[in-house]
Amino acid sequence: MKFDDILLEIGSSGKFQVMLILIQTISRITLPCHFLLNNFIAGVPSHHCDISTLDGGGVFRNLTLEQRLAVGVPLEQDGTPSSCRMFEKPQYQYLSSQNSSEDSLTVECQNGWVYDNSSFGYTLATEWDLVCSRKGMNKATATIFFIGVMVGAPLYGFLSDRFGRRPILLVAYLSTVIFAIISSFSTSYVMFVIMRFFTGISLSGISIISYVLNLEWFSIEHRTFSGVIISLDWTVGNWILILIAYSIKEWRMTILGVTSPLILSIIAWRWLPESARWLAANGKVEEAHYYIMKCAKMNNRSMCMAAITPGTLLDSVQDQEKGNKYTFIDLFRTPNIRKIALCSGIVWFGVAFSYYGISLNISGFGLNPYLTQFIFASIEIPIRIGVYYFLKHFGRRPGQTGSLLLTGLFLFINMFVSKDKWAIRTTIVTLGRAVSEASFTIVYLFTTELYPTVVRQNGLGYTSLLARLGVSISPLVMLLEDVWHLLPDITYCAMAVASGLVASLLPETLNRKLPQLIKDIEQTR
Repeated sequence: MKFDDILLEIGSSGKFQVMLILIQTISRITLPCHFLLNNFIAGVPSHHCDISTLDGGGVFRNLTLEQRLAVGVPLEQDGTPSSCRMFEKPQYQYLSSQNSSEDSLTVECQNGWVYDNSSFGYTLATEWDLVCSRKGMNKATATIFFIGVMVGAPLYGFLSDRFGRRPILLVAYLSTVIFAIISSFSTSYVMFVIMRFFTGISLSGISIISYVLNLEWFSIEHRTFSGVIISLDWTVGNWILILIAYSIKEWRMTILGVTSPLILSIIAWRWLPESARWLAANGKVEEAHYYIMKCAKMNNRSMCMAAITPGTLLDSVQDQEKGNKYTFIDLFRTPNIRKIALCSGIVWFGVAFSYYGISLNISGFGLNPYLTQFIFASIEIPIRIGVYYFLKHFGRRPGQTGSLLLTGLFLFINMFVSKDKWAIRTTIVTLGRAVSEASFTIVYLFTTELYPTVVRQNGLGYTSLLARLGVSISPLVMLLEDVWHLLPDITYCAMAVASGLVASLLPETLNRKLPQLIKDIEQTR
C-alpha cells in the first residue's frame, strides 16, 4: 500500500487537514506583509531641501513658507519644487516675478531635507535621509531582504529534510520574530539591512516548509485544491498589511505589527502535526503511525486503522525509495528536460521580475499607495477563480504565455498615460497586476506538471532560486529612471514579453499524466 493510498483510507480532506491549514494560516499571512513591506516603510514622501539657514540679512526670516520656497528652491520642468537642489543664495527677484538667472547658482541640499509626512508618516527614507544621491540605499533594503529569502530557501529546505518539518518550522518562527524585533529597534542603516537579510532567510523557511507540510498531508486528487486554499493566505495578508500600514504610519511599529501574528503561531505550534510522510521515509514509523492515528481519529476514520501498522508505513515508502538518487545536475543531462529547465527558469525569472516590478512600485505609478495596494489585494480572489476555469478548459501553456504578454502590454500602455489621469492609470495598472498575478498562479502548477517525479523537487528548487533572483534585481531597476524616466517600465515590459514568448516553447500538460521518470520526458514527441 502506497502512502497516498493510506491517506485516502484515513481521510485526506477532513477536519485534520482543516486544522493544519488554519494553524499555518496564522504564520503565512505574515509572508505578504513582509514581502511587500517596503511599499510603506521605505516610502519616499514629498520633500525639499531644508532652507531654514538660507538667510540674506534677516529678510528671509520674514517671508512666508511659500515665499521661502520660491526664493530658496528651484523648480523642476513640471513646475514642482526641486527635491534635491537649492539656491546657493536667496533669489528675491522671483518674488516680483522677475525671471533673471543672475546669481541663480544651485547646489545640492546642504542641511538635510524637509518631508511631507502626511501620506507615509515616518519611513526609512525620512529616518536616514535615503533620498536624492542616497535613494539607491533605500531601494537596496528590498534587494537585500530578498537576497536573504533566496539564501533561506535551500538552507531551510536542507534543514527540514534532515531534521523534519515541524521543529525547523518552529526555528523559522522564532528567528523571524527575533530578527524582526531587532530590525525595528535598529539604530543605523547598516544594522537595519543586516537584520532584514536575516529576517528574509527566516521567512523563506516559513514559506517553503509550511507549503510542503500542507501538501504532504493531502492525497493527489486534493493537492490542487489545497494549493488554491493556501494561496488565499496571500490575499488576507495583503489586507492586514494595508490596515496596519495605514493605521500606524511609522516604520518601526509597522514591522512589529505585521510580525505579531507569529506570536500566535508559536503558541499554536504545539498542535501542529509533523509530516507522517517524512517520518515514514526516514524510518520513524512509530511516530508516523501516531500522527496517522490522530488524523484518522479527527476525520472519523478510526476503523480503517486496523490494516495500517508501522510495518505498513515502512513498506509504503520503501517501494518509493528504490532506484537511482537524482540531483540538480539531472535537469540538464538530456535534451528534452534540459529545454524544460532552461525555458521554465527564464519564465520563473520573468514572472517574479515583472510581478514585483509592479507590486513594489505602487507609488511610482503616481497613485495613492494604500488604495492601490487594496485594489491589488482585492482582485486576487476573482483572478484565481478565473485562472482555475481557464486552465481547466484551455490549458497551461496558453494561460502562461497569454498572461505574461498581457502584463507586458498593460505596462507598455501605462507608459503613455500621464500621471494626472489617475483613474485611467489605476485601471491599467490594476489590470496589469491582475494578469501578472495570474501568471504567478499558473507557473506553480505548470512547473509541477512539467518535471518528472524523480526530479520534481530539484526542478522547483531551481526555478524558485531564479525567481528570487528576479525579485532581488527588480527593485534596483527602478533606479534606471535617473537615466530615462521610462527605462524601468520598458525593462519590466520587455522582460514580461520575452518570458511570455519563451513560455510558448514549453509543452502543454493539460489532461496528461504526470511524468514519473526522465525517460518519460525524453520519449515524448
